[in-house]
Amino acid sequence: MESNRTRLDQLFEFYREDPTDAFTIYAIATEYLKIDPKKALEYYQILLNDHPDYVATYYHTGKLYEVFGEKAQAGQIYQKGLLISQQQGNRHAFSELQQAYNQLMGLDDEDDW
Repeated sequence: MESNRTRLDQLFEFYREDPTDAFTIYAIATEYLKIDPKKALEYYQILLNDHPDYVATYYHTGKLYEVFGEKAQAGQIYQKGLLISQQQGNRHAFSELQQAYNQLMGLDDEDDW
């Protein structure tokens, strides 16, 4: 836990220097994911609002909403991420988001065939 706090302190120093850097915000959210998921969600929301093209956010935010039992919200997040990753031509992100969305909706490929 102490190492997370140290990393967070360093990340917040970077954040104070440039509060618009999407990678720093994403890193803060990821660190909070380990120790305070609700706080992580706050930072993922900042990314979704201020940096909607930061496609990595959508998978983790959707998964977090699933953990909180908010399936409808998770589905919306995955769908928006699918659209953005498709617009960017990011096949890897699209594939991960599609798989997460399919699992959420009970459409696992292996189970359907």
